[in-house]
Amino acid sequence: MAQIAESGGGDHGKGKKRAKKGSTHVDMTPMVDLAFLLLTFFVLTSTFSKPKVLPLNYPAKPKDENVDAPKANNVATFILSDDKVYYYLGEFYSKSRPGKNGSTELSEANFGSGENSVRKLLASWNEYVIRNKVELDKKLDSKQIADTTYDRKLNDLTVRREAVKVLIKTDDKALCKSFIDLVDELKIASVGVIAPTDLSAGEKELLKEKN
Repeated sequence: MAQIAESGGGDHGKGKKRAKKGSTHVDMTPMVDLAFLLLTFFVLTSTFSKPKVLPLNYPAKPKDENVDAPKANNVATFILSDDKVYYYLGEFYSKSRPGKNGSTELSEANFGSGENSVRKLLASWNEYVIRNKVELDKKLDSKQIADTTYDRKLNDLTVRREAVKVLIKTDDKALCKSFIDLVDELKIASVGVIAPTDLSAGEKELLKEKN
């Protein structure tokens, strides 16, 4: 609060009495209290940025290698070698044990914008999740659902049967940049189940022939 400090006056000559001079003094204590109250208010009501991470699932190796792996349901496999990106859909069938449609063939993809771009392929495979995610985004933007509800519903979408699951496999020539670029594309396509794993003997042989 402002205070006025009075200075002494007195009679100066011919008996005239001068008015007392006053100097103002501002007490800053209430202002400091108010500043701390505002700071506390903004800290408690502000929303801090949340770290955005993409979970990767690392499957454990089976104890018995002779046991057949479980059947792949809506799974896409990417194989990185040098600066090249290959892929195939579904289960892997070697030439010695072909499936009903024959043995597995590797197709080449790229990080460009053509028909075989990774982004376009993922958008096609994961169309179910992307379409439903648009509806969730609208509800989140209009405050119809909370952040936690949005995350839970989106996670439920990515593990459903209709959602694509991705396996990432690399050989000893794969570039770290290619792996990072692929993970970025998977995040853009809202792929929720991603599992880096090792190349099988049949995949290594097929990759050798492709290169």
